[in-house]
Amino acid sequence: MHFLRTLFQHLLPTACIVCTRHQTEMLCHACFAFLESQSLFHYPCCICCGVDLDDCSTEENQCKACLLHAPAFDRTHCLDRYDGVLQDAMHQLKYQRRLAIADALAFGWNRLALPHLNTSEAAVLLPVPLSIQKLNQRGFNQSWEIARRIRLPPSIEPLANALGRHHSDANQVENNRLDRQTALRHAFYIHPEALPKIHNKSIIVFDDVMTTGSTLQEIATLLKDNGARSVVNWVVLRTLRPQTQIDLRNP
Repeated sequence: MHFLRTLFQHLLPTACIVCTRHQTEMLCHACFAFLESQSLFHYPCCICCGVDLDDCSTEENQCKACLLHAPAFDRTHCLDRYDGVLQDAMHQLKYQRRLAIADALAFGWNRLALPHLNTSEAAVLLPVPLSIQKLNQRGFNQSWEIARRIRLPPSIEPLANALGRHHSDANQVENNRLDRQTALRHAFYIHPEALPKIHNKSIIVFDDVMTTGSTLQEIATLLKDNGARSVVNWVVLRTLRPQTQIDLRNP
């Protein structure tokens, strides 16, 4: 298998998912170095929701919103900004069905995020689910496609189908936080056979993009209502405050 992979890399050169230059790796050295330098792990972010901290943020490395109203999840770890160099690649994965991009995104997570993460307590990793209708329409769950390629320690069990989602025709992209929270209320459920794997366990929830946090808030509430000990979010791309969404797309 390794021989075939090496042979195909030479015979079928690919392109970097960031700069699109043709070479053998899906994330070239220059773009990887730029992504590493811009990773949110190098910037002050709220340990709870992952949003960037401004000069007015208070103690305990948390934003004002989390200090005022603590979310149901305990921590959030994000790789990069939504408006950063990986945005186009994420869109191609989700909307153009370029599943190979999941390999490159997982590679970036494995190399840049995992070294910063404490995985000793987590027992289960759950991807944010799609509804059956959405899954049939798209053909795959992008969060799971990335998550299943992450190099997890043997102590963490990835469960693709523990969470389910009720279908809704509403488009959440343009909704504000309050609208999202209202639309997502009771949108998720846990399959009964997964309940023993969640009860009294520390759970990782993996998502491709975090915007307002309403989806992850609803999922964390559901998990804790069903006995989860703690919930930590792993997120590839995070929407930050408007003043930090500068042009970071030309390494």
